[in-house]
Amino acid sequence: MIDDPLVAPDPQGAQHTPVLLDEVLRNLQIRPGSLVIDGTLGGGGHTSAILAASAPDGRVLGIDADPAARRRTRQRLAEPVAQERLVIVAGRLMEIESTAQAAGFAAVDAILLDLGVSSFQLDTAARGFSFGADGPLDMRFDPLHGPSAADIINTWDEEEIANAIFRYGEEHRSRAIARAIVRNRPIATTTSLAAIVEQAVGGRRGARIHPATRTFQALRIAVNQELEQIEAALPQCLRLLKLGGRLAIISFHSLEDRIVKQWMAHEGRTWNDEPLNPYGGTPHTPSLQIITRKPITAGAAELAENPRSRSARLRIAEKSA
Repeated sequence: MIDDPLVAPDPQGAQHTPVLLDEVLRNLQIRPGSLVIDGTLGGGGHTSAILAASAPDGRVLGIDADPAARRRTRQRLAEPVAQERLVIVAGRLMEIESTAQAAGFAAVDAILLDLGVSSFQLDTAARGFSFGADGPLDMRFDPLHGPSAADIINTWDEEEIANAIFRYGEEHRSRAIARAIVRNRPIATTTSLAAIVEQAVGGRRGARIHPATRTFQALRIAVNQELEQIEAALPQCLRLLKLGGRLAIISFHSLEDRIVKQWMAHEGRTWNDEPLNPYGGTPHTPSLQIITRKPITAGAAELAENPRSRSARLRIAEKSA
C-alpha cells in the first residue's frame, strides 16, 4: 500500500469523534460478512466501527478525496486483520460508482455518506477551513488539485462572489461582503478575510455565530462543489446497493439536508406528478423505502461529549426496487 503525501500535519492533540455512531450502525444493519462503502472516510471513526461490526469476514471500502484523511486512517487501522478487510482509495463523491466498481465493490449491503468538513480539517490551520487560527485561504478537500478559496475571492468578479455567498451561505448581506472583498484584494489568509467580512457587515452583540461563518461555509462549498457532488452521488449510491441494502447520509446544514430529503422523497413515491398533464401523473414503483421520516439527531449525552454533533442530521433509506 503506497502512502499518500503528507500535505499538512494534524494539529497537536486533534481528535475525531464520529457523530451518531450508534444510530448509523443500528440503522445500516451491519452484520458479519457485510459489504460496505464509507464514501466519506474522514477521520475513520465510522469506518473502524463498521469493520468491527462486520467482522470476521465483512469488507469495507473507504473513499476520500483528502490524502491526509486516507493516510490518517491507514495509520489508525494498521492491524493486518483490518488491512485485509479494508480498502482505502482516493475519490470524489460524484465518482463514487466508478470508484467502487474499480475496487471490486458492487451490489453492496450498505453505504454511509458523512457530508461536510471533518474535525481534522477544521482544526488544521494550514488547510484554511476555519478563521479560528490564521492560515492560508485554501479549503480544498484535495489540497493538491483544483482552485482554492484564495483563487475564488481574488479572481472572481464581485457579482460571482456575491451570488456564491448568497446561494451557498444563505447570507443576505452577500453583496456588501463581496464589495468589501473586491475592495481589499488581494486577500491571502483566513483571519484577514474574516476581519474584512466582519467590518463589512458589523458584528452583532450577542450573536451566536461569527459574522464570517456563512461566508466561509459558502466558499468551502463552492471550492469543493459540494452540492453538485451530492446530487451526482445519490443516484449512483442507489445503483451500487443490492436489493434491501441501506443508505445512511449525515448532513450538517440545510442545503445538504434539503437535497437528500427531496431525493429520498422522490425515489420513495408511488406516484410521479406531471405538472404539464392536467389529468395528473403516472404510477411509479418506489426505488426506496424511507426508514427515517424525520432525521435522527444527537441526544443530550452526545451533545455534551461532542458539541459539533448539534448540527448533524441522519437520514436512512432502503433500496426496495
